[in-house]
Amino acid sequence: MAITFKPAPKRVSGTGNTGSAGTGKDMTQGSPFKLIFFYSIPLLIGNLVQQLYNMADTIIVGRLLGTAALAAVGTTGPMNFLVLGFVTGLTAGFAVITAQKYGAKDTVALKRSIAMNIILNVAFSVAMTVVALITTEPILRLINTPTEIFADATVYIKIIYWGIGGIVLYNGTSCILRALGDSKTPLYFLVASAVLNIVLDIVFILNFNMGVGGAAWATVISQTLAGLATLIFMIVRYPLVRTTKKDYAWDSYFAWQHLKIGLPMAFQFSITAIGVVVLQGALNIFGAVKIAGYTAAQKVEQLTVGVASTLGVTMANYTGQNLGAGDLNRIKQGTNIGTLLTISFSLVSMAIAMVFAEPLSTLFIEQGETEVIAASRQYLFITAPFYPFLFVIFIYRNVLQSLGRGFMPLMAGVFELVARTVAAYTLPAIAEYAGICFAGPLAWIGAAVPLFISYTVIIKKFRCGVPQS
Repeated sequence: MAITFKPAPKRVSGTGNTGSAGTGKDMTQGSPFKLIFFYSIPLLIGNLVQQLYNMADTIIVGRLLGTAALAAVGTTGPMNFLVLGFVTGLTAGFAVITAQKYGAKDTVALKRSIAMNIILNVAFSVAMTVVALITTEPILRLINTPTEIFADATVYIKIIYWGIGGIVLYNGTSCILRALGDSKTPLYFLVASAVLNIVLDIVFILNFNMGVGGAAWATVISQTLAGLATLIFMIVRYPLVRTTKKDYAWDSYFAWQHLKIGLPMAFQFSITAIGVVVLQGALNIFGAVKIAGYTAAQKVEQLTVGVASTLGVTMANYTGQNLGAGDLNRIKQGTNIGTLLTISFSLVSMAIAMVFAEPLSTLFIEQGETEVIAASRQYLFITAPFYPFLFVIFIYRNVLQSLGRGFMPLMAGVFELVARTVAAYTLPAIAEYAGICFAGPLAWIGAAVPLFISYTVIIKKFRCGVPQS
């Protein structure tokens, strides 16, 4: 049955624009290709900076503290991703409603959405911090963390968890700015934060001999300062986001509108992260050398595939604004453009990962660690040919979620979890460490195929206008 629509909300005069100071960027007008491409550039740079930001701990720890310390940080990576992924999905999902209200030029609802973002983000950050700290050591034991790295792993990840509030603050404010079409401001503060993080890493580890704990504190401090700076700038620069007491009046239905998009996006990331945690448990059996090699390869992969998530964020905000404006044709056109761009970028990323596998791996590993380098190179050569499947996941998942269709993106995460888990505990018996490496590609295929089919079916049911809830 075709989905029915109501007319697009009436636009409030004087609130829309094409990027003037203090009012954001309207993505409902102009060339979709230019909007998507140029909106993505600051996000791409920011993503690369974010990866360098995340890699700084790994590079400095691996170079200054050795293979065991690198393995300790690496084994907590999936646990870190479990929390960071949940935060990323949650804050991005809440901001979809903000983007819709901005696209509809409804300033009253826009302010209420920003207030709801704040309420929900604060509540979730407190809850996540408590749960994460309580479950740290049980999870480390569950994933077979080697005894020789258990203490360092515990210290590192607990400090990171104490900084969850800072992560939520930065991601929440950044997502609101991106919902308004501003993809540049979060980049500026992220760059400053990355530089501070590197400086603090070196100072805490070399000067204060704080070990892996120093790297964790450097991350927490720099992320929190980035969040505070972004919040202050947003309030000063954008009059649209300045809320008043009445905007915080509790509205259960309005809260549910945010949660029904934010929670599926958050759980989708978490489901994926659970699969990665399970995979880490299977990997840990192979010992510190393989863990270190896998960790280095993962960091290289994150650097080379960063453009995928960038285009996903772009499509979420583009779709949200145009859904608010009631323009289905622009959504379909933009999705086609985003798909072509992401496949093109995936081929470039594939080439970079395979050609520069060894030199990029040695950023984290001393040249003499031949076994570790070999493990890193093996992972990249196995996974890189499957990048197109990984890249398209971000396009269709974000478009569907912004259309209010969060079920299939959530189920795609379940398919990914099942594929990764089955592979993790069957393929190593056949192919040993290579079996671990194949788990990711199988998970990507398991998510990409149903997402593409779901998008194709759902978009055909849409007529012009905004879908009724």
